[in-house]
Amino acid sequence: MITVDSSVWIDYFNGLTTPQTDLLDELLDKSSHELVLLDLVLMEVTRGFRYDRELATAQRILACMPVMDAGGHALALEAAEHFRALRRVGITVRGAVDLMVGAWCIANEVALLHSDRDFVGMAEHRGLSVWTGF
Repeated sequence: MITVDSSVWIDYFNGLTTPQTDLLDELLDKSSHELVLLDLVLMEVTRGFRYDRELATAQRILACMPVMDAGGHALALEAAEHFRALRRVGITVRGAVDLMVGAWCIANEVALLHSDRDFVGMAEHRGLSVWTGF
């Protein structure tokens, strides 16, 4: 199972070509891996569209995936612990949503495709699995 962070989805919907958007293309086109969408990522991605037509196109693509709840009491506490543990080694995760996404992936043993430096420390020090390709 794989999930994709908003950092990649936003680049994808903006038409940017990056190694991560190329991997996302492969996942959408021909992957045998289950691709899931986190509710927080859905919110981050869809809030940024200016035009209804672009939003509708994105919603059609995103609707093909199951949406998972990325929150809850226990996960919020786990995310806070990841933050504190990373701070102890000199790493500050800037975004609360990134903490929740990372904590969800760690807790559920789901690989994350991202292009956001906030996840680097979580991968190096907290066991976050990063999707790097087939």
